[in-house]
Amino acid sequence: MEIKWLGQSCFRIKGKYTTIITDPFSDDIGYSLGKQKAEIVTVSHQHSDHNNTDAIDGNPKKVTGPGEYEIIGGNDKDAVIILGIATFHDNAGGQKLGNNTVYLMEIDELSVCHLGDLGHILTDEQVEELGHIDILMVPVGGKTTLDAQAAAELVRKLEPSVVIPMHYKTDAVSMELDPVDRFLKEIGINGIEPQPKLLLSKSNLPQNTQVFLLQY
Repeated sequence: MEIKWLGQSCFRIKGKYTTIITDPFSDDIGYSLGKQKAEIVTVSHQHSDHNNTDAIDGNPKKVTGPGEYEIIGGNDKDAVIILGIATFHDNAGGQKLGNNTVYLMEIDELSVCHLGDLGHILTDEQVEELGHIDILMVPVGGKTTLDAQAAAELVRKLEPSVVIPMHYKTDAVSMELDPVDRFLKEIGINGIEPQPKLLLSKSNLPQNTQVFLLQY
């Protein structure tokens, strides 16, 4: 599996047969999607920096809310299983910013969890529903999502093998967010160098939780 961060909460997850794009954004936020093609697009919530599905070529299947999905990808024998769990964009039951969907995606024998713009710590019941997570994409920039402290707390609660921070302040994005350094400090890590992409398989997952930074 190849994972590339396109900016904000948008990733290109390229499996053996199927490519998934998560939370595609509108170009006015500062990042650029470029030309992307996928079989599946997931949308955590209907804000313009997360729902620009029209920008993705390939007539992808759009997954836009809670539920269980089985989607045939680029090979007739290959199915991607997606579980969408209803959560909130804030810590006030959605009263401030509305709803959010957390997605657990089974692809290439790996479980990938994309938290979208989650604004609260998951309940024990939600953690149990998600089950084992190999790769976790977690918002860390605060303001409208989990902040560094809450994100670090949730990582410890979920115990994934791989953690990829997202939705934080960079030179490209103009919106008010905290930098990723605050999350790294909370999690007890210093001196990580961002890399252009991440190549993962069942056989090369770290034994203990490891954080990776990706370039946009």
